[in-house]
Amino acid sequence: MKIVLLSGGSGKRLWPLSNDARSKQFLKVLENREGLNASMVERVWTQLKNVKLDQSAIIATSYSQVDMITNQLGQNVPLIVEPERRDTFPAIALAAVYLYSVQNVSLEEIVSVLPVDPFVDDAFFRKVKELEPLLEKTNAELGLIGVKPTYPSSKYGYIVPLKTKSTHVDVSHFQEKPSEEKAEDLLAMNALWNTGVFAFKLDTVIELLVEKGLPIKYEELLNRYDELPKISFDYEVVEKLHHIVALTYQGYWKDLGTWNTLTEEMATNILGKGMISSDSKNTHIVNELDIPVAALGLKDIVIAASPDGILVTEKTASPRIKELLKGFDQRPMFEERRWGWYQVIDSATYGDGQEMLTKRISISAGKNLSYQYHESRNEVWTVVKGEGDFVLDDKIIPVRAGDVLRIPARAKHGVKAVSDLEFIEVQTGFNLVEEDNYRVFEFWEDIIDHCSVVRK
Repeated sequence: MKIVLLSGGSGKRLWPLSNDARSKQFLKVLENREGLNASMVERVWTQLKNVKLDQSAIIATSYSQVDMITNQLGQNVPLIVEPERRDTFPAIALAAVYLYSVQNVSLEEIVSVLPVDPFVDDAFFRKVKELEPLLEKTNAELGLIGVKPTYPSSKYGYIVPLKTKSTHVDVSHFQEKPSEEKAEDLLAMNALWNTGVFAFKLDTVIELLVEKGLPIKYEELLNRYDELPKISFDYEVVEKLHHIVALTYQGYWKDLGTWNTLTEEMATNILGKGMISSDSKNTHIVNELDIPVAALGLKDIVIAASPDGILVTEKTASPRIKELLKGFDQRPMFEERRWGWYQVIDSATYGDGQEMLTKRISISAGKNLSYQYHESRNEVWTVVKGEGDFVLDDKIIPVRAGDVLRIPARAKHGVKAVSDLEFIEVQTGFNLVEEDNYRVFEFWEDIIDHCSVVRK
């Protein structure tokens, strides 16, 4: 069996910690077995290792998430990177073609697609393993995993059974996010919450692409990715199949997609600098800012603060934040990258259109920024911590705390951290956007081969 983890979305329901650059699965708000803060993606990857599925797993994601995945899981996790976000069917199709044409996986191989962020026990992934023999036994076109509902939720999709057997469920149809009244009826029909797991023979997707006249070679499909329909796997594939079976998972399962559900699984009521009075009940503070947050006499409240903003919400109202943010457009103020992180400290636009942007940038020891240049901006770096090797127009010099480095527009530059390195970057120019970034080399070994070392 091959495993495809889908990692996408922007997670606006967990604003202000999540944004267009940092989805909910990367927020380090859970606690691992060692008592350290961990993200959802770190938790799931550890669970795959626990049941020995990690060696057969790949992650399908977008360019914007590659740095965060490698930062949290390491450089050796196999990734399928979409050229653009299109929906779950294109993402799964690209992964299927990769398995078929690059890894030479048999068309008879079972592929299981999972979301990257379920909050479950290890037993959930052992249940995933059972989908392979189930499909072989029943000769079904698709296998799913459902959870017996604990209440009539309007937040989840439902798997409606045709017949319940001793080992599995024959599926009749699906019901997407019903009203609570309709959910009551579904519970009476023994419907299951849909966990978003799909298992199928690789041939199912490959044949569909052939029928559509789309390539089944990986590089060719990458080049024609924009021709794939922008549609979910549910609508494009699942609803057109006739023989679908499901396994019932009896263990713990939860979607941590809102502040209300997420705080239920946090090991502490305070993350970051904060104080909660003794008469406050069921109140949580999640604070990424370097200033304290205090809560007095509050009940059922979440206070979340990050460089992107501050949210104060009653817990059951927290899912509505996505509606409130419609039309609100702001560049991400904090991003994790493969080399570390950066935080936007200040920005301004002046009367002549000239812009200023100030960042605090942290690079982990041994990591490096790519060798790059910018067309529209000048930069000044003030090193405030650590030591590194700085390269400017093919010359490498050592730098340390206290050094000031000036980088004019179109000058090629990069840096490697010898020890943990921090600097303040002040950008000036017009149209200060992340897209004004042209890479010459990404890896330090290539930079060393190309440049000469200058000793101070």
